[in-house]
Amino acid sequence: VLSVGLLQAQSVTKETLAGVTNFAKLDTTIACAGATTPTAVAGLKQMGYASIINLRMANEQGADVEAEAGAAKTAGITYIHLPFNGAMPEVSVADQFVKAVTDKKNQPAFVHCASGNRAAAMWMIKRMVVDKWDADRAGTEAAALGLTNAGLKTFALDYAKSHQ
Repeated sequence: VLSVGLLQAQSVTKETLAGVTNFAKLDTTIACAGATTPTAVAGLKQMGYASIINLRMANEQGADVEAEAGAAKTAGITYIHLPFNGAMPEVSVADQFVKAVTDKKNQPAFVHCASGNRAAAMWMIKRMVVDKWDADRAGTEAAALGLTNAGLKTFALDYAKSHQ
């Protein structure tokens, strides 16, 4: 049983892709990142990502949601915009994220926000609610993906606790 668990474990690797800040990926399952420019979208498609889940608010500095959506359409990659306010996280956005990230047609997914914090927090939620990981394991992976915000970690923990 232990060897099966080890085979299923994925390691976080950091990569560099022009136009993407704080790029961290879990093998072929998902990547979490910070600010992503529309010019990076074609590269994400070439890397094999089926979808982009953008958690940035449209009014955030540097968030060009319309241009990114257009670049995704041009590249032939599914684009999902789920505005997620890290200062006032909403359960409904987490619900939508879980639905989007678990949809087979969206896998593998590239999830981003401005720094990577919100993206990693949402992935932590997915790990605990869908994959049934414990908080320590999910938190360790989320930290490796870029989760440093204590408030977002608390939101993820609370969400998972209320959705078990």
